[in-house]
Amino acid sequence: MAGKRKRGALAAGKAKRARSAPSAGEAVPEGGPREGSVPPQEYSIPPPVSQGKWKNKERVLIFSSRGINFRTRHLMQDLRTLMPHSKADTKMDRKDQLFVINEVCEMKNCNKCIFFEAKKKQDLYMWLSNTPQGPSAKFLVQNIHTLAELKMTGNCLRGSRPLLSFDPIFDREPHYALLKELFIQIFSTPQYHPKSQPFVDHVFTFTITDERIWFRNYQIIEEDASLVEIGPRFVLNLIKIFQGSFGGPTLYENPHYQSPNMHRRLVRLSVAAKFREKQQVKEVQKIKKKGTKVLVEEDPTEVVFETPAEEKPVEIQLVKPESKPIVKDKKKLRKIQRKKQKKLFRTEG
Repeated sequence: MAGKRKRGALAAGKAKRARSAPSAGEAVPEGGPREGSVPPQEYSIPPPVSQGKWKNKERVLIFSSRGINFRTRHLMQDLRTLMPHSKADTKMDRKDQLFVINEVCEMKNCNKCIFFEAKKKQDLYMWLSNTPQGPSAKFLVQNIHTLAELKMTGNCLRGSRPLLSFDPIFDREPHYALLKELFIQIFSTPQYHPKSQPFVDHVFTFTITDERIWFRNYQIIEEDASLVEIGPRFVLNLIKIFQGSFGGPTLYENPHYQSPNMHRRLVRLSVAAKFREKQQVKEVQKIKKKGTKVLVEEDPTEVVFETPAEEKPVEIQLVKPESKPIVKDKKKLRKIQRKKQKKLFRTEG
């Protein structure tokens, strides 16, 4: 048929129409392009690409030992979501020694570690370590509140970089200065990290009160730069700072630290002391009751206000009183009384 075309005919026609734009060496004819020629293609300049490179290759391994409760598990998951440069691993067996964590970090290609250690299913300890050289710090974790709680009304972009705010006391004491540097290297998201976002919309605050470090996470609201708490929140009670990673010589030991076992023992002793005091008071009262009673002499003025009652004349009843019928039913008794009253009225009338 005359109307049919070959397969390549349409493509060839399009290819003829599409012409390349004149190069820099080719001159454009005066008076614009000729009649029937195709106008040159418009070139769009791409936006500038950031030349930043991911230089700070900090990676944090966050995992725990076996025996943690649900609250610790949620806290660990919250820290992983807030720190895009973190990695996870399976729970470590209790029988393994702590220095094995250095090998785990080396296999995971991590140079920092946050390890949660649970004891007696009620005490939680946190290790912050710079592997494999050190130093490392051991804390007792108290007052844990997670992201899922209703009190935390703030929100932030996933993977955004945080600001770190520290108490001025961190610059005064040498052991706090060491902890400050450790916190900066662990909790700050590296710049240009592949999983991070180039925004700063929340703040990590580290405050020292009552010889403890209080961790809070706040959202920065753009309108008035006010802060709303996001979570999680917890309190770190410093125990020791070691020179090596998960061990080694002790650089600092907290003199104000009291172990949970000692705290529970003191609570039991205080309760026992109160109980013992009550028992002693009861015994003293019993002894007082059993003691000999001292007879008090009669008071002569005691009978002053006693007045003798008037003597009533004795009445002797000569007629035997009528016996009352014993009726158990009250309705029958009332009927009998009414009949008697009617008889009396009739006799009087």
